Amino acid sequence: MTNWKEYKLSDLLTIKYGKDHKHLADGKYPLYGSGGIMRFVEKPLYDDESILIPRKGTLSNLFYLNEPFWSVDTMFYSQINKELALPKYLYYTLKTFDLASLNVGSAVPSLTTKVLNQVLVSVPDLPTQTAIAEILSSLDDKIEFNNKLNQELENLAQTLFKQWFIDFEFPNKNGEPYKSSGGEMVASELGEIPKGWEVKSLDAIATINLGGTPSRKRDEYWNGNIPWVNSGAINENYILNPVELITEQGLSRSSTKLIPKYSTLIAITGATLGQVSYSLIDACYNQSVISLTTDESINEFSHLLVKSIIPELIKHQTGGAQQHINKGNVQNFKVLNPSAQLLERFKKVVNDLYLQIETNLKENQELTNLRDTLLPKLISGEIKI
Repeated sequence: MTNWKEYKLSDLLTIKYGKDHKHLADGKYPLYGSGGIMRFVEKPLYDDESILIPRKGTLSNLFYLNEPFWSVDTMFYSQINKELALPKYLYYTLKTFDLASLNVGSAVPSLTTKVLNQVLVSVPDLPTQTAIAEILSSLDDKIEFNNKLNQELENLAQTLFKQWFIDFEFPNKNGEPYKSSGGEMVASELGEIPKGWEVKSLDAIATINLGGTPSRKRDEYWNGNIPWVNSGAINENYILNPVELITEQGLSRSSTKLIPKYSTLIAITGATLGQVSYSLIDACYNQSVISLTTDESINEFSHLLVKSIIPELIKHQTGGAQQHINKGNVQNFKVLNPSAQLLERFKKVVNDLYLQIETNLKENQELTNLRDTLLPKLISGEIKI
């Protein structure tokens, strides 16, 4: 590391405070808080490369921006000394720091300019910074590309579901849109539906289970090899990793159940109430999660169906301070059940979309692990460029 020099962070960037945004009209510029983009506003606060550092909240939420933006007062933004530091490189460097250890808050985690300015940072020459940033950026760019592709695939699947099963414009035997081409409709308790369809309760098409949590007082129930997931993880659209692992004893001596992959999950209480996820692993879930397991032929249909009805399910929430959705309400909820032939055709259309999403998610996991392994080694100079 002979070409590396140590600086105070204040030598490499000038920390600036974000500003209030209540007076701003909606627009095209992203407005960042400590949790990410809050809204889009009419004008930017800053229009050069910058690193956003939390002033309050989750202190590890750093953002690198190379577009005009606005930042609120819970988020510092920075003007970077580009003669000494490449902004993208400095962003990756700061990600290796444990900023939470610099917390000066009590009730709310907080950082101050006084503390941040004294942080010591070692940086190499600009060509080396560029090379390191390009390696790490290439991994992040691929991850971002996969995420955008997955969003497009999800949107396509939801569009097809709406077209076929809400608007009733699935292809008829001649390949024409069913309803607008004069397809026969019949009366039902849910309104007019295509002839041959039925109205059924959700538990007639899916096995519905409520999860559980093995006793935390029994060490022999935990740190096994069976994936277990809590309701907080249902914030993710897809479950790819367990939150914890339980043992066979933990499974057999609690109310949790091992649910097969490709089941649909609903968070039924707390901050994640109404969130819907899709499992890509066999796993157990806690008591704040309801799982719906169906025949393999309708896994994707079931997932899209639940996403479409979740606003109505939420209307049935009960409870006082802690609102929740009852398992019974999910079981008894009335839905349309199309013909088996149509569901088989839909499976052929959307199955490839779901498989591609799963492939992209697994690739992102590998890329993330690679990036996180390389990051400290590149930034420390352990791996020479």
